[in-house]
Amino acid sequence: MSMPVAPTTKTAAELAAAFGRLDQPRIYNESACVELAERIERIQALKRERNAVVLAHNYQRPEIFEVADVIGDSLELARRGQGLAAEVIVFCGVHFMAETAKILSPEKTVLLPDLRAGCSLADSVDPDELVERRDELRALYPDLQVVAYVNTSAAVKAVVDVCCTSANAVEVVEKLPSQHILFVPDEHLANYVQGKTSKMIISWNGNCYVHHQITPENILEVKRHLPAVQVLVHPECRADVIALADAVLSTSGMVRYAKESPAREFLIVTECGLSDKLLLEVPEKTFYKACKLCQFMKMITLEGTEHALETMEHRIELDEGVRAAAERSLRRMLELTS
Repeated sequence: MSMPVAPTTKTAAELAAAFGRLDQPRIYNESACVELAERIERIQALKRERNAVVLAHNYQRPEIFEVADVIGDSLELARRGQGLAAEVIVFCGVHFMAETAKILSPEKTVLLPDLRAGCSLADSVDPDELVERRDELRALYPDLQVVAYVNTSAAVKAVVDVCCTSANAVEVVEKLPSQHILFVPDEHLANYVQGKTSKMIISWNGNCYVHHQITPENILEVKRHLPAVQVLVHPECRADVIALADAVLSTSGMVRYAKESPAREFLIVTECGLSDKLLLEVPEKTFYKACKLCQFMKMITLEGTEHALETMEHRIELDEGVRAAAERSLRRMLELTS
């Protein structure tokens, strides 16, 4: 195991200069950046004291990235957390993501700064209802396999056959020895997968409220003014939005695409936090937004992160039977896609 190189702490002036690119002067003005710099320094000291790392999802607030040891997608973060020598993981994301980190690192203390940070998509599927639906469908389709998007609770992961990410969903489905797939919980991702496979995909009635609200009109309005803009769309979006995409990608896929593409202007069709992240990381290019903020992601703050490290709250605890069963579903995904 190894520890990541600690992020460099910026001065207030450096923070103000960096965040100025976001054009949010009410949030990132000079006095606010002084307070942020002081809190960031305290968090870095607490991390050393607690032997802790901060894992931050791509949708987090820009200031959270300043204390993050690893930034990425939910499963990517959980897997990276496994290989770090830290005793404590502070997960700056939503509840199911912190659970996934605990599934893969049961020996570590995993903290979620705010327990209100849930997920409309994960909350759309109840494990008991899923088992009932699975058993009903298996009476009709004995070969049925159940695939759960990683955006689900540990309890749901524990009762499915395999997990998937937005990036590998099609590959996982194609490699399963079954023609009938119950795909939970995202109806839009299920629809996207159905368009890429000849297998029968039975979808669950769930969606991410942020992605579901994005319409084709949002995209077309931007394209009318910026005809050369590259449209990058997350597969949690509706089919009529995906149809307008230049590329359909996970959040990490969008980051890679934007950095490597020769294009200079991009419309980022996912939660707005990713656009802010790209504006900071790739200042020579321009990124536009076609979404809203996720209220749950934005419940995670620097203040809450500092409090979590001070008090060691809120700890993610999982029943060992549930954790082990959920881990099997994640491991099977890795076996299918390795």
